[in-house]
Amino acid sequence: MADIVVLTAHPRLEHSRVNLALMQAAQQLPAEHVMVRDLYALYPDYLIDIAAERAVLAKAKLLVWQHPLHWYALPPLLKLWVDEVFGFGWAYGPGAHALRGKDLWMVVSTGGSAQAYHPSGHNRHFIDAFWPPHEQTAMLTGMRFLPPMVVHDAHRVAQREIAARTALFADRLASYPNWPELAELPDTEPCDVGPGDRPQR
Repeated sequence: MADIVVLTAHPRLEHSRVNLALMQAAQQLPAEHVMVRDLYALYPDYLIDIAAERAVLAKAKLLVWQHPLHWYALPPLLKLWVDEVFGFGWAYGPGAHALRGKDLWMVVSTGGSAQAYHPSGHNRHFIDAFWPPHEQTAMLTGMRFLPPMVVHDAHRVAQREIAARTALFADRLASYPNWPELAELPDTEPCDVGPGDRPQR
């Protein structure tokens, strides 16, 4: 199993400029170091093989969510993947430490420009304002949330910028865990969830 698992989640990947280039760059790296999984190709019926996904994560040290921002959140299949794979009793809850000590890195494209993600723009907030639910997901499961990488204006961004971001993405994957800033990030404090706090059924 690879040290890094990249989950690419784009509902129309064949029409993508940014996410397709990022995924292809990751696929060029040694398979024993980086495993790339195109969720929409793997699960067109949305029937996720939970056991298989958990097995992939077992040895991974870095989990990458690579996707376009959908209504300020994850694309639907990636959200379902989190709902099902990060289950109570495995990813969180009493004695559930399957993901503890791993890193989570979001690599995200947006349809809007950087200026749109500003208090004066139509999204009314900086892009960082949309990370807390994902950061909390990481904390709840014992993972460290790494600063996301964002490519804005995906429909109009220049090809040279896509090439530069793609090269940066590949370099970051190839050099992990030897990122200088990781030494400055605190470890995630354990977040214990009691048996009475599980989701309602």
